[in-house]
Amino acid sequence: MAENPPDGTAPRRWAEAREILAVFLLAITAILTAWCGFESSKWGGQMSIQFSQASAARIQSVDFASASRDARAVDLAIYTEWILATARGDVALAEYISARFSPAFAIAFDDWQADGQELESPFREPSYVPAGSEEAAAAAARADETFDAALESNQRGDNYSILTVLFALVLFFTAMAQRSTSSFAGWFLLGLGVLVAVAGMIILATFPVLV
Repeated sequence: MAENPPDGTAPRRWAEAREILAVFLLAITAILTAWCGFESSKWGGQMSIQFSQASAARIQSVDFASASRDARAVDLAIYTEWILATARGDVALAEYISARFSPAFAIAFDDWQADGQELESPFREPSYVPAGSEEAAAAAARADETFDAALESNQRGDNYSILTVLFALVLFFTAMAQRSTSSFAGWFLLGLGVLVAVAGMIILATFPVLV
């Protein structure tokens, strides 16, 4: 009685299963790679916008600071005239000048007199806030905050770019698995690709999304 030839169905099925898994892994990895590229581009654009906003806020801060210095110079000039009038004993002129103090300096001047003129001048009073000072500080703080946000956006874009390298490694392992003539080597390389892909997807899930 003749012997039956060896059954090759099982090896073929394993080879087909490996081929299907490889194709599925390639498709998923291609989609994830495209998504990472998209997110990297979006975060790069966000970074550019934030840097522009930080620059604009910094310019505003400089403008307000300049206005504050000008206001302080005007207050100082008027206060000097008040000192000269007071030194000459010209009460009428001193009152005329004090009536023309700027609102910010008038508050500090009243506090200075109420404190018995203990400080060197009204400019030393904490209540003296020349026009533009608060706006300059707010614009500077906004510029710093936006600049830090831009750096964070840049880092997020870099993180997505680095992840594309990880998914490229998955593509490499999967391609080598398909070209391998050894079943063991093929499954080993494909397994490595799956592990790297899973690790990449876990990392990707922790990244913020910008649409």
